[in-house]
Amino acid sequence: MVTINNHLGRIDISKRFFTALIGNTVTGCYGVVAMNSGTPRQNVFESFPFLRKWLGLGKYHDKGVNVRFFDGKIHIDLHITVLYGVNVSSVVKSIQHKVTYFTEEQTGMKVGRVNVFVDAILQ
Repeated sequence: MVTINNHLGRIDISKRFFTALIGNTVTGCYGVVAMNSGTPRQNVFESFPFLRKWLGLGKYHDKGVNVRFFDGKIHIDLHITVLYGVNVSSVVKSIQHKVTYFTEEQTGMKVGRVNVFVDAILQ
């Protein structure tokens, strides 16, 4: 949870909001076929999907998204699968710019880093 204090009061933003915002943004980018599990926690939930329902976690928007907060900035790790034949460098740059823009626009917080890991290429 991130807390922002301003002249109007206090704003609390959950990590779940960030992962849903970023996950939806990335899956809408050209060339991205799927998000891949990036953390051991995500691997467990992918292997045992009934755990998400049992724990009341709802939909699976956080797959492939890892968000960390350092010095008031957001650091994002993304694990993706891209389509065969696309320019991977252009897709990655597009994702970095789009995620940075949407995250800063929606939350007002600065994005420090967006790391994109291309785990697979799908034919």
